[in-house]
Amino acid sequence: MPTGDIPRAWLAWSSGKDSLWALHLARQSAELAIVGLLATITDPYRRVSMHGVRESLVEAQAAALGLPLHVVRIPSPCSHDEYQARMARAMEEARRSGVTHVVFGDVHLGDVRAYREERLARVNMEAAFPLWGKDTRALAEEIIAGGVRAVVTCLDPRKTPRELAGRAFDHDFLGELPEGVDPCGENGEFHTFAWDGPGFAVPIAVTVGDTVEREGFVFTDVLRADQETGE
Repeated sequence: MPTGDIPRAWLAWSSGKDSLWALHLARQSAELAIVGLLATITDPYRRVSMHGVRESLVEAQAAALGLPLHVVRIPSPCSHDEYQARMARAMEEARRSGVTHVVFGDVHLGDVRAYREERLARVNMEAAFPLWGKDTRALAEEIIAGGVRAVVTCLDPRKTPRELAGRAFDHDFLGELPEGVDPCGENGEFHTFAWDGPGFAVPIAVTVGDTVEREGFVFTDVLRADQETGE
């Protein structure tokens, strides 16, 4: 679609509920033209870093949302310097294509916001934060009421009960979170995969697979419903 004089932006795509809601709000505001999704994939596993979501599912999300997917591939382990270098190359690609902004789903972590703004300023780009400053309880309710359908793919068992892995992100889930756990998982308590919501042409049919613990985190695999087995 034509963007006219509206600044072009990529959206930093984690595959989860916050990314989808940030996309929805950015599209509603029409202050930026979202022309692509930017995902970081841990290359040896072909999964979204931290969320543990399969690359094939992220590709399905991008197709359902009608947006090109731009992937930054990182090794495992990945040093900070290597991550910075690979992300800088992605931003160079963005600038060449006329992109001037990156949209993020962060809500209230000031140090994270400052870091993103500083790194983008180095390449003459800007960050946008449609969810910034919202009360996370109200935001979680807003996301659910707005039609986002998501499953919990990763959690920190030091903060969130293991048995909540693989659960739907819904009112029941919110009601079972211990006191002190952010309702949006803003402090890394849990992460999600969104299979439907605003902007999806069609829902992504998924099934919940095995749950495992790796490096201190609990991961639940999510598969396309037409996949009989995992990788």
